[in-house]
Amino acid sequence: MLKVELTTDIHCQCLPLVIVEGFLGHTGPVIWGGFERYLNKECYGCKRDVIFTSVGPVSSLHDRACDLYYALVGGTVDYGEEHSAIHNHSRHGRTNTGLYPQWSSRNPLHFLGHSIGGPTIIKLQHLLNQGHFGSHAHPDWIRSVNTISSPFRGTQAVYTLGECADAAPRVHSFSPGSIIAKGVHLISYLSPILPRSLDLHTESRQMSFRDISIVSLMRQLWKSDWAESRDATPFDVTFEAADKREADQEGKPHSKTFYRSCATYMTQKSQGDRNTHSVSFIRSPLLSHLARAIGAFDFSTIRPIPSFLRPEEGICTPSDFLDPCTILSEDYWANDGVVPLFTQWHPFRCSSTQCHHSEMKGLPLPGIWYVEQRDNTSHFALVPFWYATVQQKQYWTELGCWLRLIDLGG
Repeated sequence: MLKVELTTDIHCQCLPLVIVEGFLGHTGPVIWGGFERYLNKECYGCKRDVIFTSVGPVSSLHDRACDLYYALVGGTVDYGEEHSAIHNHSRHGRTNTGLYPQWSSRNPLHFLGHSIGGPTIIKLQHLLNQGHFGSHAHPDWIRSVNTISSPFRGTQAVYTLGECADAAPRVHSFSPGSIIAKGVHLISYLSPILPRSLDLHTESRQMSFRDISIVSLMRQLWKSDWAESRDATPFDVTFEAADKREADQEGKPHSKTFYRSCATYMTQKSQGDRNTHSVSFIRSPLLSHLARAIGAFDFSTIRPIPSFLRPEEGICTPSDFLDPCTILSEDYWANDGVVPLFTQWHPFRCSSTQCHHSEMKGLPLPGIWYVEQRDNTSHFALVPFWYATVQQKQYWTELGCWLRLIDLGG
């Protein structure tokens, strides 16, 4: 809970807020609804602009981050020569007019990401830091990173939906993940004649009827090159992919950027000595099913072994792999129906980054993750659907207060 008094007679110059949606997210302001009234509640004499961006709803974090950059500054999306060659797709995507072409160190932006939208923003800042977009682009263009229910360190849900726990990115046949992949191929194939609301940004992969034959489509429906690649959202939310990002130092806080995460969960600890979680009542059949599966997930089935279970990191010994419940806290099973609690906090374990998990007092500091947790809250309780609940009003009011503190020199 954010509790900081603001001086009401100070006129603030509100930086725009860029919203990055999650997996399959392409809804925009119509679905997100009337949050701006509460976002601007603490602003006086000004109104914060909100920019909804369009990025690949099923694309990898790398491709989504590139989509995001060029959606803002304009120009033809460049995924990079090396990346495109490795993953066998076209180097260039669509051409954008630019939603905020003046983006720079003097004109930075706030970012808000829901679900995989959070890691997308982190990937964008990592690419900026690497010089992927040129020497003129800099990570301090991102003034703040704000996330809701984001799987920074992976999620068990991807394995529940069909990703092979011991052989990712292979997908089990006839699993929910396999069915989703078939839907992606069918929509992409028909994309030239479908409405923009079904735009999956797959033109660089040449998946439409303008690029491939019906025979090629049938082959992809049988075994998807996209779904079983390391360049797609499903693989990027595996624990293996998250460990690779951390090994590359992706997600290290930037000294001039402010960070705030909202971690949500809807489960309760199961009875007995184990730290697993369960759902006491049904919110929605799908979320409740996923919540139970995540809450009882057996981490010992995952290969390669996740970093939080590796003996060389001093966490456990090989014999402990038989029952991770003996070494992991309940935060690894508590979840919001899609993402476990521990992975929503921030990239890296707490001992390897700078984070603050208690109520913030005073002004925020850059380079530190400020973490809030909300119980009895599902993955979709705060966004993207607007229900005008007390939870939603409170979240957007607090976010507006947080952003204003930063705008005033926080």
